[in-house]
Formats: sequence, C-alpha cells, structure tokens
Amino acid sequence: MIRRATRIIVPLTAVLALAACGITGPVGSDRTSERNPLDRGSEGRQRESTVWDLFSNSGDPNETVAVNRYLWNASLEILDFLPKQSVDPFTGIIVTGYGTPPGGGRPYRATIKVSDPALDARALKVSLQGPGGSAVAPDTVRAVEDAILTRARQLRVRDRNL
Repeated sequence: MIRRATRIIVPLTAVLALAACGITGPVGSDRTSERNPLDRGSEGRQRESTVWDLFSNSGDPNETVAVNRYLWNASLEILDFLPKQSVDPFTGIIVTGYGTPPGGGRPYRATIKVSDPALDARALKVSLQGPGGSAVAPDTVRAVEDAILTRARQLRVRDRNL
C-alpha cells in the first residue's frame, strides 16, 4: 500500500512543482491589475521567462559576443608591446600593465573597451594612464585610438579580399 501511494504522490508532487514555476504572483491574483495604466497592449513588452528557458538553446550564437572582431584584434595588435593583465572578449575589455611604446620614453598602461559590434569610432574607448596615476596627454590617447581604428579598417579590407 505504501508503494502504491508513493507511485502516485511522487509524480503528482513533481507535476505540481513544475506547474508552480509558471506562477508569478499569489494564487488568485489579478494579473491585469499589475499592468501599467499607460500600457496600451502587449506591444514592446518582453516575454516572461520560465524555468524552461534555462534548458533551451534559443539564443543566437552570433549575439553572444557583442564585440567587433576587427577592433578587438587591432587593439591587441597595436598594444602588443604592453603586458596583458586581463582580456575578456565577452565584455570587450582589455587591461594592460605598464610598458614603454617603441620609440617612446614614457611608460603607460591602457584600458580598452570595445562596446559595440559595429566597426565605428564610438564603439572604441581607450584610457591611458602614466606611472603613479598621472594623466596622459589627450593627443596620445587620440593617436592610439586612430592607430587602432586604422588597423581595424585594414583588417576588414584584407578579409573582404579573400
């Protein structure tokens, strides 16, 4: 008799637990009262997530990384003389240690952020810092940005000629 009861109770408990995952408010609550009175329908609203979204692979793999590959590779190439401390292609951030540029006399470190998948100057943010936290001339920062953008365009042109 106990076996028979567990055969019924265990699956029933599992079904009730899964059904409860879709409930977003107290039982019997009116979900329409939670809406914004200025909301004129479901246009523009995002779909609510469920427990099943954890197991679905519905995301576009091309949207997983929102970093322009040409800007990313150009940043790594242009600043290859600096030691890399942190490189994260998922957030688009490169942090380097101190190093002296070829032909230069003053060391600096760089933090680069590639924030957009477009090959655009607005997608690139470069921050340079001298030893002891001293500021680097804005012309130097602009020159590094220009060098990265120029190299990114060259890489893009080279890929199109394949």
